[in-house]
Amino acid sequence: QVQLVESGGGLVQAGGSLRLSCAASGSIFRINAMGWYRQAPGKQREAVATITSGGRTSYADSVKGRFTISGDNTNNSVFLQMSSLKTEDTAVYYCTANVYVGSHFSPRDYWGQGTQVTVSS
Repeated sequence: QVQLVESGGGLVQAGGSLRLSCAASGSIFRINAMGWYRQAPGKQREAVATITSGGRTSYADSVKGRFTISGDNTNNSVFLQMSSLKTEDTAVYYCTANVYVGSHFSPRDYWGQGTQVTVSS
């Protein structure tokens, strides 16, 4: 019903920058919020940043001041600008969206397949 496609991951040296993009498509009536999670090897998936359709943002403490989330409501897209990257930011980054597929449906979360971000020392 709803597909999320991420792009922009890759390999970067510590201190460098990367920009992740995610586009949602399919049976979308309205998106409440979009965001990014990450999962490092051997660790649980954790929230990185979220943005509501109204533009309210939230960040994990570990990325505050280094990462910036932004959204494009017209194109159902979300972006994550990552700067001053650290080796501990290495993880698979997943895009998520809380979506209404119709006015009579309850919203649910959808996930992308993930994009690898590797930060080398």
